[in-house]
Amino acid sequence: MKVLVVSQYFWPESFIINDLVKTLSAQGHVVKVLTGKPNYPDGVVFNGYSASGAQEEKFESSVSVFRAPLRPRGTSGAKNLVLNYLSFIWNGLKHYPRAVKGEAYDAIFVFAPSPITSVIPAIYLKWKLKSHLVVWVQDLWPESLSATGFIKNKAILRVVGWLVKGIYAFVDTLLVQSRAFRDPVARYANPGKVVYYPNSYQDVPPSVEETRIPAPLLAELDNHFCLVFAGNLGTAQSVETLVEVADKLRHLSQVRIVLVGSGSMLSWIESQKKSRGLDNLILAGRFAATEMPHFFSRAQGLLVTLKQDEAFSYTIPSKVQAYLAAGRPIVAALDGEGARVILEAGAGLTTAAQDAEGMANCIEQLFRMTSDERESLGQAGRAYYLEHFEMERQSQRLVEILSSRINELKGISK
Repeated sequence: MKVLVVSQYFWPESFIINDLVKTLSAQGHVVKVLTGKPNYPDGVVFNGYSASGAQEEKFESSVSVFRAPLRPRGTSGAKNLVLNYLSFIWNGLKHYPRAVKGEAYDAIFVFAPSPITSVIPAIYLKWKLKSHLVVWVQDLWPESLSATGFIKNKAILRVVGWLVKGIYAFVDTLLVQSRAFRDPVARYANPGKVVYYPNSYQDVPPSVEETRIPAPLLAELDNHFCLVFAGNLGTAQSVETLVEVADKLRHLSQVRIVLVGSGSMLSWIESQKKSRGLDNLILAGRFAATEMPHFFSRAQGLLVTLKQDEAFSYTIPSKVQAYLAAGRPIVAALDGEGARVILEAGAGLTTAAQDAEGMANCIEQLFRMTSDERESLGQAGRAYYLEHFEMERQSQRLVEILSSRINELKGISK
């Protein structure tokens, strides 16, 4: 199958789409990626790239990547974020048609975390290339805009809802990362277009090569009971809960809360750590995805949190699949689908979103378990991952879904 991937985010930014593209290519499919200049999550264009000018490069030696100019998202402010979103639309419409001129694809596949507006250049490409347009919905719009507080005005949210309905009208297949996404997405689209296709994870064991994790941090991980949170430190992740949890666990001198990543809330966390004297809260910084197995294998437990909001209750954070694959116990403060998966897998302990007291109690419960009991939780999660979220199988499943949908629509059109 020939697949054209359109994504505002792509390698060297750390997103699931990277591994899916790599796996599809390794399985013999032809994949080309249209994207922008990497600048997530810190809002600064990565070294080796320039915000201006288009460029082409190779990913994993076999995948062509075309990068249109992009205004970086900056370090803060709604204005910068909106300009970043608009920049992707404008430059995508301007540059992408030329990048695929004379080429043919079975499907145009859009990886769609926020913003959903990143689908707009792909809609134009659908018309130009006469291809099947598929969107993998990662965030619910307009619900997520309200949940994060990005937009509070109900009239504006209603307009965004109309925009989403218009975008979905042009899409042939809507893939949803959570079963709970079905109904919210179907409010804005024909339910017959909606197909459940979960996030997956490429299982990568710790490298035999020496890790780049600094020695003092490795010593903390190896000599204490460490709970690791990996990923974006933003408003949606309810990092306030993690800070409160660290405060409530001072009495357990062996316990450490280790935050691996960066994001818009990092400076706030740093100020809280300093003002409260939270020596048990470790800010590790951002590391390459290849280093995550080193963190996970040394952790006694892995943490996941989300804000308390109906929109977030529909979501399975992508880190959940990575945590399950790691075979380590999970401690979660979240509602809905994410909690359901962890409990169904028997992979850990959960409490309500933003319940710092409950999460601290779960961590203390995990701390007082035997090593065999913790190992049992981790292995149950690992088995669940292999059955439901393993990348090789899910990549094959994607091709099956696309082939079926393309043939189905061809049959309807005849």
